[in-house]
Amino acid sequence: MSIDADQARVCRSTLPALNPGAVIAVQRIQKGAAPRSLKVLYTAQFPDRPPLDRSAICTFAAEGLSIDKAELTGLATEEGPVSGASLYMLKQYYLNTPEGVAADPGSPSDAALIELPPSLAYWLQQILVSLPRTAIYALLSVSFALVFGLSGRINLAFGELAAVGSAATVSGAAIVLVSGLDSPLLGIGAGLIGALFAGAMHSSVGGYFTISRIDTASSQPSLIATVGLSLALMEYLRLVQSPVTIWLPPIWADAWPIARADDFQVSLTPISLMTAGIGLTAALGLLWLMRATGFGRAWRAYADDPRAAAIMGVNGPRLLTQSLALAGAMAGLSGMLIVVQYGGLGFAGGFQYGLKALIGAIIGGIGSVPGALLGGFIIGLFETVWSAYLPIEGRDVALYTALVVFLIFRPGGLLGFQETTPRPV
Repeated sequence: MSIDADQARVCRSTLPALNPGAVIAVQRIQKGAAPRSLKVLYTAQFPDRPPLDRSAICTFAAEGLSIDKAELTGLATEEGPVSGASLYMLKQYYLNTPEGVAADPGSPSDAALIELPPSLAYWLQQILVSLPRTAIYALLSVSFALVFGLSGRINLAFGELAAVGSAATVSGAAIVLVSGLDSPLLGIGAGLIGALFAGAMHSSVGGYFTISRIDTASSQPSLIATVGLSLALMEYLRLVQSPVTIWLPPIWADAWPIARADDFQVSLTPISLMTAGIGLTAALGLLWLMRATGFGRAWRAYADDPRAAAIMGVNGPRLLTQSLALAGAMAGLSGMLIVVQYGGLGFAGGFQYGLKALIGAIIGGIGSVPGALLGGFIIGLFETVWSAYLPIEGRDVALYTALVVFLIFRPGGLLGFQETTPRPV
């Protein structure tokens, strides 16, 4: 069973207070015998005596998705339980201070890891860190491609639709908690269903009035209407969920060591692996949908020649509504991934995600579903590499500069048209 990373950190942080002046080396962390408890086996090295093998058992108020899961309610050593007064003093004047957080002796070291050169280990860690962000950008980028490839219209509200998905995820998890359950798996499952439904519903309804009903030859009126939709969704979220962002506690955040370079360990968290896996599964499922189903064939036919597709029986308005719903579901799913990976997303937090995903869609080829997925992957990797090696304050400037370069020299994107795209980007 996975050890909760927050609970493990709190329990480890008590060890220096239990052994003043000693150097602590954590050997193993395991589930305790009592419910909601952890047992830490460690070595305490005092200056004037041989190393001591000791243990501590920490009991917590809750577990799973509960916001009180890191609240320490009991502490015991091999000599017996710590008194209530001592535990109160420990929490009030040590654990809740910056000094107490900094005193965490860290996770157990794993000597059996593969040894890598420091530069390679650092590069590998950056790639692993970029996986969730890449999945989020890829799903958002493909939302733009699904609508633009069919209608030649850009919907600028997909960032806000991701925020709608994040709010639905938090609501789904809250419903699970109110039902008396704190299982992270149930909470994520409820949040996933809510995010997909909310994203699809808001996208199809909003897209009907901003894209389907505006059939002018120019795309500018529709573009301006989606700006209005974006602002309306932002204000709608502010009123519904309040300006205060609701954060879910971190889950499955314990680091899995993969390799090492001297004292530096390359690690991956289970939640990052799950986020990347969900994104990859959704991307592969979408590619299969576009290649092997009647919807995908109709979408490709209508995108290539709307009049010929209509003559062959393709219902254009219905296909656009279906595409809007599917794009909204992908945007909602990206919002769900943001919540489970980072904890939450504010009512205005989707704007930056949407803007960068649009850049990814344009770079990859905004009329191409595989191109948009590739563009999202490129944006996520670009941000990670830039942040790792270059000043982070210049990252967004470089990203927007790359957008200008692509719009000038290759507006069709990497997998789009070889020549200048006939549709305004």
